[in-house]
Amino acid sequence: MTILLLDLALIVGLARASGALARRIGQPPVVGEILAGILLGPTLLGHQLPRTLFPPDVRPLLNVLAVVGVATFMFLVGLELDGRLLRGMARLATSVTVGAMVLPLVLGAALGCLLARGRPGGADAAFVMFMAVAMSVTAFPVLAHILTARGLGRTTLGGIALSSAAACDVLAWGLLAVVVAFATGDGFRVRTLLLVPYVLLMITVVRPLLRRWFTGRRAVGPDGPAKDVLVVALSGLLASAAFTEWIGLHYIFGAFLLGAVMPRGSGDALRVDLNRQLEPVSTHLLPVYFVLAGLSVDLSGMDARAVGNLLVIIVVAVSGKFLGAFAGARLQGLDSRRAAVLGTLLNTRGLTELVILGIGRQLGLLDGALYSSLVVMAVVTTALTGPALHWLCPASSSELAMDGPAPLVPASSSPARTDPPARTDPAARTDPAAPPSRPARSRQSAGS
Repeated sequence: MTILLLDLALIVGLARASGALARRIGQPPVVGEILAGILLGPTLLGHQLPRTLFPPDVRPLLNVLAVVGVATFMFLVGLELDGRLLRGMARLATSVTVGAMVLPLVLGAALGCLLARGRPGGADAAFVMFMAVAMSVTAFPVLAHILTARGLGRTTLGGIALSSAAACDVLAWGLLAVVVAFATGDGFRVRTLLLVPYVLLMITVVRPLLRRWFTGRRAVGPDGPAKDVLVVALSGLLASAAFTEWIGLHYIFGAFLLGAVMPRGSGDALRVDLNRQLEPVSTHLLPVYFVLAGLSVDLSGMDARAVGNLLVIIVVAVSGKFLGAFAGARLQGLDSRRAAVLGTLLNTRGLTELVILGIGRQLGLLDGALYSSLVVMAVVTTALTGPALHWLCPASSSELAMDGPAPLVPASSSPARTDPPARTDPAARTDPAAPPSRPARSRQSAGS
């Protein structure tokens, strides 16, 4: 217990410092927190000192705390996901999701066949499928952080990115269940089929019950939300996370699903205060997961072949996600700039990728060298997101908001206007069928 408490103090302090340093150079805190874990691992300190600092019998206890932090954070992500931003965007979001999923799966399978040469088990189906899944993942929680930091969290573009990332990850977890069945020989878990009725139950039963229960209650008081509301949210997210874990998916989807079905509209004040109350839990426990993942990375023994494999992995990961999402967005008429932004955002990996890589290592599909290379890929692709967004929009990311003044579709899709645009409501500005408006090049338009 003494070592556990000291390790927690070390992780929280170091993660805070490294996250602040990463934020100072324009990177999401997760990049600094993962790098802190790598620096505490055998890459820099050798094998003996990390085992002394984080003994094997203490790491499972740290992992339990990390699970609570990840589940709480996923609930908050679902809580902030506003489906109203996606009205009229179903076709665009679906097209982006398909593109960002199919091409990475194909390229990932080819990468698996390439990396399987010289592997003891060869190019078995489980390994090839796992590499395909690993290339198709988007770090949903990290993406939410980046969108918030860039001012795109509550825009239509951000909503499309989040919904596509969520859909990609759900599909990836479904495919991962098949990989687990192949790798363990246990066969497909029949209870995984309970996911569909569970989602329907949450939407048609749980959400109306929560709305009815919250109706008439004072959401925000002088000291925050009522204690029973906070207890319902916290116990509910843990129970929902436990159910999705039990049926063969990951616990993060259960926590996210409960946050997504929380009442909207009149419940906005309640959601804001719940966020304020629960955010410290995820803020201080989430770095535990990043540090534990970094401790398993050992880059000290990389040779020329390992470096070459790492470069190939990064190229496949970046190109598959970017080109797939970009093509899907362009097919629905989105302009090149915003399509490139979506491709860049969906290239964000990090937390979800680390979770899947951990499962692959537990199954024996990844050795230490390949696991380390894939973790580096997750860090690199996440770190590239910020500079890429700054390059696409150097002045302000708010210019990319599809519910802002910039046109949603290319100007060639409709006749150009020469008169000043009339004021419209946000819903009209986010309708992909609405023609783009341009301010007239006249003194009157400048005056208006």
